[in-house]
Amino acid sequence: MEPQTVPTVTDYAHRVAMYDMDRTITRSGTYSGFLMHVARRRQQWRLLLLPLVGLAGAGYALRLIDRSRLKAINLRLLVGKRFRRSEIAPLAESYADKVIARGLHAAALEQIAADRAAGYRLLLATASFHLYVDAIARRLGIDDVLATRLDEPDGADHVHARLAGDNCYGEAKFARISDWLAANEITRDQAHVRAYSDHVSDHPMLHFADEAVATTPSRKLKLLAPTMGWQVVDWRGKR
Repeated sequence: MEPQTVPTVTDYAHRVAMYDMDRTITRSGTYSGFLMHVARRRQQWRLLLLPLVGLAGAGYALRLIDRSRLKAINLRLLVGKRFRRSEIAPLAESYADKVIARGLHAAALEQIAADRAAGYRLLLATASFHLYVDAIARRLGIDDVLATRLDEPDGADHVHARLAGDNCYGEAKFARISDWLAANEITRDQAHVRAYSDHVSDHPMLHFADEAVATTPSRKLKLLAPTMGWQVVDWRGKR
């Protein structure tokens, strides 16, 4: 019997590099920053509602509300119950400029460039809102984006401060990834997958990958990664 051949990366029909965004590519979370960016430039009186934002955060910490409800409440308080996408879009663009200018890990950008040069299709998968993630992704040259959707029941230009479907986080994020792979006719046996994340909630995505990288990891992920054989890197060193 001839020995079985292990395929190399070049033998695969597809190469996919999956990136989380907040604290993986970016140096900090982007969700709160976006809400504050919009409130300061659009309706400054909403900053008076920050104590209510704090109460919502306490409710989440006490497990009285879930993460999805928290995000919807904060969006409603600082942006509005209902708003026009055309009104928020310029602020999403200016916020994306701010993140790109000062908020990225240089090492993450180097890895994205290296994966692109190696022929990997780049997928940004994040729990943050499409509302501004799409603008950041365009600036990074990433075409494929999975992010949390907001409800648009009365037309493409009207957005409501409630989530449409699941928060793109943890198992729900991986379900979205699975659907994306199927929609793009990418089967697991014909794909070589790299995955990058800072947080243990992304363990389904990291476990799925051929090459999993814990990037500047949270405490729990830093403990988990060596037991799973995942690479651990610190992307904070380069500015």
